[in-house]
Amino acid sequence: MSAPFSPAYLKLLPNGELEQRARQAYQHLEKCDVCAWGCKVNRLENVRGICQTGALARLASYGPHHGEENPLRGWRGSGTIFFARCNLRCQYCQNYDISQFDAGHLVEAQELAQVMLELQEVGCHNINLVSPSHVAPQILLALAIAARAGLHLPLVYNTGGYDSLEMLRLLDGVIDIYMPDMKYASQQIARHYSKISRYPQVNQAAVREMHRQVGDLQINADGLAERGLLVRHLVLPFDLAGTQEIVHFLAHEISPDTYLNVMAQYRPAFNARQYPKLTQPITQEEYQAAVSLARQAGLHRLD
Repeated sequence: MSAPFSPAYLKLLPNGELEQRARQAYQHLEKCDVCAWGCKVNRLENVRGICQTGALARLASYGPHHGEENPLRGWRGSGTIFFARCNLRCQYCQNYDISQFDAGHLVEAQELAQVMLELQEVGCHNINLVSPSHVAPQILLALAIAARAGLHLPLVYNTGGYDSLEMLRLLDGVIDIYMPDMKYASQQIARHYSKISRYPQVNQAAVREMHRQVGDLQINADGLAERGLLVRHLVLPFDLAGTQEIVHFLAHEISPDTYLNVMAQYRPAFNARQYPKLTQPITQEEYQAAVSLARQAGLHRLD
């Protein structure tokens, strides 16, 4: 077995830096620019913007997850914490009951900290924060409490990729593993199918910043991810995602050693059947074509 891993955020504990980051992040809620929407509403007074989330995060569910990428799930599972109300509006979302509605319950920082500690107690390899972009301040506050109480697992920031640079900079030295989606290469397609503006520009800037902070994915002798960037790319029918442009960006502007999960699980869900090009799952040929494009671009760490 490999030596115990010390997560980045523990280095911020002795001088109170982790708590300071949480306080700084909370200031962003007053005129909210926590995610790239920049709604400017006062979430501290429970005014809701695009994410429909006020001062408290909404916890949808949590538990060990054995379906994540191999370096995350290991043999005891990834400790996933699902937050409700994603800041994207993907019309084909397979988790729409969580991402588009008020699933679960509002959670104070102390309870969220206890969830993190519980996942550690049951043996999970990491804390996997799913759809965290709109609740980063709440996560930071809970993390400070959990770390003081003995949390020592790597943090995975499992995001749709529509993240603000200001918030990512507050997470520098806090997050161990960034796992963003890269959903689209086209602004027009992103707007049509996910109701999001400027997605490619925002997404690429976020991925650059994430890689600057943590570098390429590092996997220990036990096959577990400890630090670095892991990118997800969902293949969509008719190449709506723009795979060639995305893999070229990763290979040539981030790193040819980028760990990329080319995802084949698209199926019509939520409102997908209202869009003619989204009514069928992808074909095996479409998936293999996407994998080939990634390899041709120079990427070799494919999941």
